[in-house]
Amino acid sequence: MAANYKTSDLALAAFLKMRGRKLLSACKLPGGRFEFNFDDDGTCATLAMEFVNGEFSAYDAQVRALKKALYGA
Repeated sequence: MAANYKTSDLALAAFLKMRGRKLLSACKLPGGRFEFNFDDDGTCATLAMEFVNGEFSAYDAQVRALKKALYGA
């Protein structure tokens, strides 16, 4: 039986989708946070580390910086 992998990080969720992980559910939690629930064949934690250590998280950081510049803190 496959386990589930949960994250509240939108960019990581998008990365996991790009890497072929199946999104089981997505919802908005109280307080405005999101929760993405993926089917995990045991690779999601490794993919999350690939995201953090790669260019994808750097790209996400730059998008966030640009949004902050446009919309303020």
